[in-house]
Amino acid sequence: MGSTEWYNILFDIGKIFFQVLLVGIFAYYLLISAFAWRRKKEASTEEFPIKNRFAMLVAAHNEEAVIPAIIKSLKALKYPKNMYDIFIIADNCTDTTANVAKEHGVKVFERFDSVKKGKGNALEWMFKKLSDMKEKYDGVCIFDADNLISPNFLLEMNKQMCLGHKVVQGYLDSKNPSDTWISGNNSIAFWISNRMLQLPRYYLGLSCILGGTGFMLATEIIEKVGWKATCLTEDLEFSLKLVLKNYKIYWAHDAVIYDEKPLTLKQSWRQRKRWMQGHFDCVGRFFVPMFKKALKEKSLTAFDCCMYLLQPITAVINGLLMVAGFVFLTVNIISGVAKTWGFANISIIVLTYLLMYLGTFFVAIEGKVKPKVLFHLFLLPFYNLTWVPIVILGFINRDKKDWVHTLHTRVIDMSDLQKLEKVG
Repeated sequence: MGSTEWYNILFDIGKIFFQVLLVGIFAYYLLISAFAWRRKKEASTEEFPIKNRFAMLVAAHNEEAVIPAIIKSLKALKYPKNMYDIFIIADNCTDTTANVAKEHGVKVFERFDSVKKGKGNALEWMFKKLSDMKEKYDGVCIFDADNLISPNFLLEMNKQMCLGHKVVQGYLDSKNPSDTWISGNNSIAFWISNRMLQLPRYYLGLSCILGGTGFMLATEIIEKVGWKATCLTEDLEFSLKLVLKNYKIYWAHDAVIYDEKPLTLKQSWRQRKRWMQGHFDCVGRFFVPMFKKALKEKSLTAFDCCMYLLQPITAVINGLLMVAGFVFLTVNIISGVAKTWGFANISIIVLTYLLMYLGTFFVAIEGKVKPKVLFHLFLLPFYNLTWVPIVILGFINRDKKDWVHTLHTRVIDMSDLQKLEKVG
């Protein structure tokens, strides 16, 4: 038996193993997403008394260009003005972020720490400040400086708190989906995640995953659990800590936060690489205890978290199988061995994009996919393939903790956004 034949046998064995694994994972997510194909009717915010007081925290590092827009957005919330306060955390700023925020009449706290950098550390610092204040709040809402917030956001969070929900993630939308093919595909990915993953988790009684911005924490959660989430993906870290302590994260589909998506592949690459570094840091620290919890307590919530932690790995396996399939097909053709790429490989790719475009269909029903954004769908497969090297680099650099700031330059407010949505 020649060396080429041995390579083919070993490749086929490995391929079958990973194909079965991938098909199982895709089947799991297809089953989960099925519970969000039809939206359930929820109680109106008008049915709940306005009784919860909120602290609105905006973490900002050199955000002088976009900070006025989010302050204006927060001041325009349809909620009694005496029931919430706005706090800007000017974190290690070297520009005029703090002064600009003060000019807009909000409370500004400046933080300088050359060692404990990053949003997670800034929030930890601010939570301690809040606990020392005379003013007391029922909930704390977290935002990024580039965000715009829907006017009903606090009404929705008040409703969630009245329902007894202590941690709630809002709908992560995009304020610039039509700018470039990168911002477009990034937006599509978030829309699909919102509708096909986060919403069904909420319906099924599982725990949603915090998205880094636009979420609410009941003050008692901060007091009981603490924060101490300071890795590069502090949102995922805290999500996992909550599940291990038997808390769930709920979902508010109508509490919308508009986020600025990167405009170029370079910007997106840096941001997603940071996400993957933090993700694999969390895999190393939380997968085993989460898996033990799933087995010992027969917890579907913990099992779902394990599946979420495996998502980047499955993306790499799928991408590498595609590349390896083409390579082996080429080798076989050159060596004169008539062998096709394989029906199973093609089936996995079809399943992957079926799930993806199915998700796009349902977010289109919600009115998110506008004509200008539809063009970006043609480049969605290429965008997804860029995840393969990003995930690999994130794994290699998982122990590096240096925070890489994403520059925000898209200066628009809610009125501009409404005009763009009508046109788009």
